[in-house]
Amino acid sequence: MRILLLGSGGREHALAWKLNQSVWANPLYIAPGNPGTALCGKNIPLDLQDFDAIGKFCISEQIEMLVVGPEEPLVNGLYDYFKSSKELQKIYFIGPSKKGAQLEGSKAFAKAFMMRHNIPTAGYKEFTSENYEEGVRWLQQHSLPIVLKADGLAAGKGVAICQNQVEAVAEFELMILQGKFGDASRRVVVEEFLTGIELSVFVITDGKNYVLLPEAKDYKRIGEGDTGLNTGGMGAVSPVPFATPDFMNKVEQRIIQPTINGIYKEGIDFVGFLFFGLISVKGEPYVIEYNCRLGDPETEVILPRLETDLIGLLVAATQQELNEVKVRVDKRAAATIMAVSRGYPLAYEKGFPVTGLDNKFGKQSLVFHAGTRQEEDATLTSGGRVLCVTSFGRDINEAVNTSLDILDHIQYEGMYYRTDIGYEFL
Repeated sequence: MRILLLGSGGREHALAWKLNQSVWANPLYIAPGNPGTALCGKNIPLDLQDFDAIGKFCISEQIEMLVVGPEEPLVNGLYDYFKSSKELQKIYFIGPSKKGAQLEGSKAFAKAFMMRHNIPTAGYKEFTSENYEEGVRWLQQHSLPIVLKADGLAAGKGVAICQNQVEAVAEFELMILQGKFGDASRRVVVEEFLTGIELSVFVITDGKNYVLLPEAKDYKRIGEGDTGLNTGGMGAVSPVPFATPDFMNKVEQRIIQPTINGIYKEGIDFVGFLFFGLISVKGEPYVIEYNCRLGDPETEVILPRLETDLIGLLVAATQQELNEVKVRVDKRAAATIMAVSRGYPLAYEKGFPVTGLDNKFGKQSLVFHAGTRQEEDATLTSGGRVLCVTSFGRDINEAVNTSLDILDHIQYEGMYYRTDIGYEFL
């Protein structure tokens, strides 16, 4: 099967690695890809916002399946573009329609969807410049802490947790009146703060049925012990010890099934990955957010545990046959640790040579590229999150320690990573 995968980060390297394991993947193209994905298929220099160029490539190379890694092309309507073309509409498209992608692209849309389908989530109100003064009064009497979320995509930075009303009103003004996140924050969702422990749950859905993938626990803070600024993710572990069969049964009955049923009832075209950002509050699951794609770095820890052929699952999704599929998962624990550039998530330098990637790491570990580029024979840093190491173990402790051992043999100037990923479970 001729496959095109869109994206260039660690998530896409993990997807390319998993897709390339299948006998179905021949050939596999990645656009634009990175030095890691080049080991799994052929990188193609396409702009992910140039839908015409993507379409022309798919036609010229007779692509049969398109897998979309990042959210932005989906939110901007790449699915709808393909389905409106007679030449492109027969390609198996892994990703939702523009409307389906609004589950991630608009916090207000997602919250209203959850309300309609009685899916447990934090209480909220939404505000724009038109009811700005009402929003200020609401914040001044709101219980603390207060969560403010930019409605649209803000590169993972559009959430503020404010500890007092003065801070909340100031952030509210920055978002709505001063356009801190551009159009993304012209509408702001104000939520109650939920106290608990978070986890990420993933499914592949055909818009009516679904299969459950391994769950993961992500670590967003830059510093040890979950301190400092939020990042795109500093590591992840899977399975999640508190995600017991009883807890996951609640997740399926109260959250996943009502979500998939809501998608079906509302006639939303959705074939692909759906991510549930959840929080366990005293053992009860609530939805923090939806994503219309896999998470990063969770992808790098859940796909290595997936034993079932990924392409087979995706083909079944396009045929609405997921109800006939069984998913097999490796029983071992896995942990991924992200190595980042000095200064990340604020300003950082790039272009430093990465050494140690040619070491033999054994069957227990994998290195995924996230922000690298190739210059002749040298691999250079090109992003805030540079690479991550995923390792298996009998338990989380062994998996984390194995990844740390591998990272000891990789170097670049300004390299930093957390040594306490999975600390609650060690």
